[in-house]
Amino acid sequence: MANNAIKQALAGLRVLLVLTVLTGVLYPAAVWAVSRLPGLHANAEAVGTTLVAVDRGGDRWFHPRPSAAAPPASGASNKGERDADYDAVVAGRRAEVAEREGVPADAVPPDAVTASASGLDPHISTDYATLQVPRVARENRLGEDRVRHLVVEHTEGRALGFLGEPTVNVTALNRALDAAR
Repeated sequence: MANNAIKQALAGLRVLLVLTVLTGVLYPAAVWAVSRLPGLHANAEAVGTTLVAVDRGGDRWFHPRPSAAAPPASGASNKGERDADYDAVVAGRRAEVAEREGVPADAVPPDAVTASASGLDPHISTDYATLQVPRVARENRLGEDRVRHLVVEHTEGRALGFLGEPTVNVTALNRALDAAR
């Protein structure tokens, strides 16, 4: 009996060691190596994907939703809408966006001042994208009609045709803006 228990314990230990090496060493090393391959990143932005918001900063670009975490990290906030600190953060963001876009604070859409759950969501409302058109057009020396057309081209419909509201993928839109310039 005791000999059988020792055999089982050793078998379990071998499995633990093999899985630790596979999932704790080899897999992370492979992911790291693939991430270093040339052609996957350009200007610190993942190439070929529009699944992650990239805030390029500056007035030449469309801005995504704010992140609750400090860049480049992602993460949500545990503050609720009745939290005084959260209210102050949202009010500060609202004032900043209103000043940047040259509009009254009450014209700033909610998604311009509230963070997505992960801080990585590349989608903004059509209202927020439209609000940014004059600034982006001016800073890129493009006509507002051309920039509005880019927004329309990158507007995605409702999920499954009826869920949510139409959105604009900021990462894809900024890449199209690069091509238009």
